[in-house]
Amino acid sequence: MARKAKRFYTVWKGWTPGVFDSWTACEASIHGYPGAIYKAFPSRAAAEAAYQADPGDYIRTSETSSRRPASLPPPQETSRPIVNSLCVDAACDMTARIMEYRGVWHHSGETAFAKGPFPGATNNLGEFLAIVHGLAMLADLGLDWPIYSDSTTAIGWVEGGKANSAAIKNGQTNERIKNLVARAEKWLATHEYFNPILKWETKLWGENPADFGRK
Repeated sequence: MARKAKRFYTVWKGWTPGVFDSWTACEASIHGYPGAIYKAFPSRAAAEAAYQADPGDYIRTSETSSRRPASLPPPQETSRPIVNSLCVDAACDMTARIMEYRGVWHHSGETAFAKGPFPGATNNLGEFLAIVHGLAMLADLGLDWPIYSDSTTAIGWVEGGKANSAAIKNGQTNERIKNLVARAEKWLATHEYFNPILKWETKLWGENPADFGRK
């Protein structure tokens, strides 16, 4: 089972600064606020201690973390969808059964990662791998930014900690794909993550920035 940790959110700058025990409450405080500054913590005590401190002690910048891309800005105006976020998507040629996936920084449109092509896969498997890849990358960078995906199936798989794919069960994938999925499932089983995984609302916002444009 994926270890999606209980999170508490400190909002230093927002409509209602303070400590919140849900992403919904946190988002209500920062939505549309210019220069909102916020961060997730694993306990209320940690969040409350952070609230009493300088946010610069907790928010990483390119000066405090050499692994963070220099192009990433400090927290900025949050909108729907959230600007400081990672968008992921997959594309699959269903005839050739060739899949690829990627992640794109929403604020800049720059590619964060791109993987594939992978023969013998499905679009949902690509979406699942993209989300987990994004979680691992954001964890490495020390960022608790949200991840957007337009696949409710893949989001459900990640939250359940397992890719419940009929293609795998029916032997329609190859060993490389099975190994990639197994590695992703192992990561979910052995890591806590604090990033909200959110549905990209295509009807409201247009295509996901990570979309391959092949529809």
